[in-house]
Amino acid sequence: MSDNNKLTILFKSLNECSTIESIEAILGDFFKKNIKITIYDKNNTEISKYNSLSNGEIITDNQTVTIPLIIKDRLIGIICAEQGIDLEKTELIAPVAALKLDHISLSERIQTNIEFHNAMKNIAKIIETQYELSYIIPIIGEVLDTLISNHLIYLFLKHKSKNELVYPKSCLDKNILDNVNKISNEHMLNEDKKTGYFPLISENRTIGCLVAKSTEGEISAQEIYYLQQLAKQTATTITRANVYSDILKHATLDALTGFYNRRQLDERIKQETAEAKRNHTPLCAIMTDIDFFKKVNDTYGHAAGDVVLKNVAKIMRSQLREYDIAGRYGGEEFVILLPYTKPDEALIVAERLRQAVENKSIDIEKVNTKNNTKNISVTISLGVHEYKHTDKAEDLLLNADKALYKAKETGRNRVVTA
Repeated sequence: MSDNNKLTILFKSLNECSTIESIEAILGDFFKKNIKITIYDKNNTEISKYNSLSNGEIITDNQTVTIPLIIKDRLIGIICAEQGIDLEKTELIAPVAALKLDHISLSERIQTNIEFHNAMKNIAKIIETQYELSYIIPIIGEVLDTLISNHLIYLFLKHKSKNELVYPKSCLDKNILDNVNKISNEHMLNEDKKTGYFPLISENRTIGCLVAKSTEGEISAQEIYYLQQLAKQTATTITRANVYSDILKHATLDALTGFYNRRQLDERIKQETAEAKRNHTPLCAIMTDIDFFKKVNDTYGHAAGDVVLKNVAKIMRSQLREYDIAGRYGGEEFVILLPYTKPDEALIVAERLRQAVENKSIDIEKVNTKNNTKNISVTISLGVHEYKHTDKAEDLLLNADKALYKAKETGRNRVVTA
């Protein structure tokens, strides 16, 4: 095959590249040499030493050849190759490789911008489904970790005038722990410019700090901008969560599932047990929780866990009568009160709930931050108890919970009666 034909095939292959690694592989195969391509970054001390290459000069030494990739007198990257490379052919190929590298770099910047704005929206949306900081903080942390994958992210919230770590569970960097309480209302960088401290400010008050530690080079100006904006959004979301939490303390419904919250559920249990005792009518309770729910959070993220909770509640509600009472007891545990229902009828309802949840596929694609899974299925375990008129009100859930424990102990995804 002639050299012209080889070059034509090479140019076509380069045009189809979508990553730097693929360009390196194609050029390596063509020249039969090891090829390394690096995007030029004036803030990177290792790369900035090649500033002089912007005039098109090729640098050679005993082992390597360094070739500039230039577009309109702008250095966008360099090729480092082993000695012995055909420089004449390289001069023909370099402009094509430069153009493709520029397209890849631009695409990556555009994608980063898209991911940044999606992260901002995701943080803002958290408040729509949760209001407890114990749920919100891990979700925000996961969003930040996913967006800024080459940084270690830490969230601190102010408690009694000091910033205390709330995400992740530990920080082994003593410098961060020492410096996090020294920041004011402006962001701060360590001397090596690899660790940044970004205050969480809401309503002119500092409520915490977002810390980002680069695992690669210095934190760039673009990354500083992103982190400043993310810190602002995080502070707003946390503040709104605190306000919303105060309001919902006196409300009756759980924000995520639409079921009665724990406080209102306790009130309904008192009412229903009193009525059953007074009128000598049957009353049963079902206590249920989602099997291996912690594994869902660990595998797919807390946002996916929230989607599962919301969908399981929706499935269960669709299987209940209008006057049945559903409440979220806490975490992934739910309670169903069945007025005017005998034990054999309650078992039928519980089995219907179990099958409905087991047979439903739940879409987590939009919130799954950890892998490519689009749909998952979960199961529930259920404990059933009939209220005896000699029982106390608290015995209803106590015995239903014992039955639930037995259901989990004997294999899960089953119904057990007390």
